[in-house]
Amino acid sequence: MHKKISLFSLVLLIVAAIDSIRNLPASALFGSTLIFFFIVSAILFLIPTSLVAAELTAAYPEKGGVYHWVYKAFGEKWAMVAIWMQWINTMVWYPTILSFIAGTAAYLYNPDLAQNKWYLITCILVIFWGLTFLNLFGIRVSAYVNNICALIGTIFPMLFLIVLGAVWFFSGAPIHVDLTWDSLIPSFADSGNWIALIAIMASFLGMELAGVHVGDIREPQKNFPKALLISCFFILLTMIFGSLSIAMVLPEKEINLVSGVMQVFTSFFDRFGLLPLVYVLPLFIVIGSMGGIINWLISPTKGLLHAAEFGFLSPFFTHKNKHGVPSRILICQALLVSITCLLFLWVPSVNAFYWFLTALSTELYMIMYILMFLAALCLHYKHVNRAKVFKIPGKHFGMWMTCLFGLVGCSATIGVSFLPPGNINVGSSLRYVMMILIANAITISPVGLFYLYKHKRDSSL
Repeated sequence: MHKKISLFSLVLLIVAAIDSIRNLPASALFGSTLIFFFIVSAILFLIPTSLVAAELTAAYPEKGGVYHWVYKAFGEKWAMVAIWMQWINTMVWYPTILSFIAGTAAYLYNPDLAQNKWYLITCILVIFWGLTFLNLFGIRVSAYVNNICALIGTIFPMLFLIVLGAVWFFSGAPIHVDLTWDSLIPSFADSGNWIALIAIMASFLGMELAGVHVGDIREPQKNFPKALLISCFFILLTMIFGSLSIAMVLPEKEINLVSGVMQVFTSFFDRFGLLPLVYVLPLFIVIGSMGGIINWLISPTKGLLHAAEFGFLSPFFTHKNKHGVPSRILICQALLVSITCLLFLWVPSVNAFYWFLTALSTELYMIMYILMFLAALCLHYKHVNRAKVFKIPGKHFGMWMTCLFGLVGCSATIGVSFLPPGNINVGSSLRYVMMILIANAITISPVGLFYLYKHKRDSSL
C-alpha cells in the first residue's frame, strides 16, 4: 500500500505543471489588454476545465483521467483518441520546454553556449532522462521533488516579480503601459491579438492532468476539487500580475521574445539596480521548469496505460514496477522524446519551428479538451443517480454553460492556430497552413493503427 500525497502536494503539482515564468514575457506584449485576454481565457478555458475535471473526478474516484471519463461517455475508441491527443501533445511540447531550460541554464556560466547545439543536445538528454528515472520511483518521490522545485523555481520567483512590479508602480516610476479603462479592451480587428491568444491559452493547459492521481490522494472527492480551485485562483492571479509587472517596467519594443526570456529579465533587473540577480534567476527558472516537467512526464503516461490495459497497445506496455509506475511506457516515451529533440535541434530556423511546435501542441490538446467537455455533458445525463461530492453550480444550466464556454474557447484556439505569426518568419501563409495540416495528419493517424491492432487482437481471442 503506497502512501498518499497531501492536498498541499497536489496543489503544488498542478501549479508547477501550469504556472511558469516562461509564459510571462509573451503575455506582457499585450500591454494593458493582457488583463482582458487572461480573463477571457479563464472564462472560456481555465475555469470550465477546472470545474469539469473536479466534477468528473469526484463522480468517478475509482480511476482518474481523461481516458476513463471519455470511455464512460462514448466508449473505448473515443477514449483512445482523447488519451492519444493528450500524450502526443507532450511529445510535441517537450522539445520547446527542454531547449528553453538548456538555453536558460547556459546563463549560469556562459550565455554563448545557448547557441551551441551539442551543448543543448547534451543538456536536454541529461535533464529529461534524469527526470524520467526520478518518476520511476513513484508519485510520492516525484511529488516531493516537485514541491521543492515549485516553491524555489516557480512560486518564489513569480511572487518576487509581482512584488517588484508593485514597488515600481507605487514608487512613482514611469509606467510603460496604459492602465485606463479605455485601453483594457483590445482591437478585435487586429489579427495579431488573436494569434497571440495562443500563448495565453497554451499557458493554461494541463488542469485535468492531476485527475490520474486520484488514487494517490487522501479523500479525493473532497481534496481534488479543492486543489483544483485553489490552483486555478493562484495561477490566474500570478500570471496576470506577473505579466503586468513586466509590461509596466519594460517598453513593448524591449520585450523581445526571439532574444529569449533572460534578456527580458536582464532589462528588468537592470532598471531596478538588481543586475547581480540575473546570475541567480536562471537557476530558479531551471529548477521551476524541471518541476513542471515532472507532472507532465507521468500523468499522460498513466492515461496511456489505461489504453494499453483495454487492449489498444501490446500487453508489454501494461507492466508496472513495484512503485506502481508504468515503467516501460515511461522509458519508451523518453526514447521518442530524445529522437524528437535531436530532430528539433537540427532544424535551421529554431524560432520558427519553436512557434510551430507550440501552435501544433496547443491544437492537439484542444481536440482532447473538446472530447472532455462533450463527455462531461453526456455523463451529466447518463449517470444521473451517481453520488457526486462536488457538482458544478447551477445544475443543468450550469453544466451546459460551463461546457459551452469551454467548447467555444477550444474551437477558437484551434482556428487561430492556423494563422501564421507576424513577428516570426514561418514562410508563406499557405506553407504554414500546410505544415499544420500535415503535422496533424502525422500525429493523429497512429490512432487508426491502434484500432486495427485491437481489432485483430480481439478477433484472435
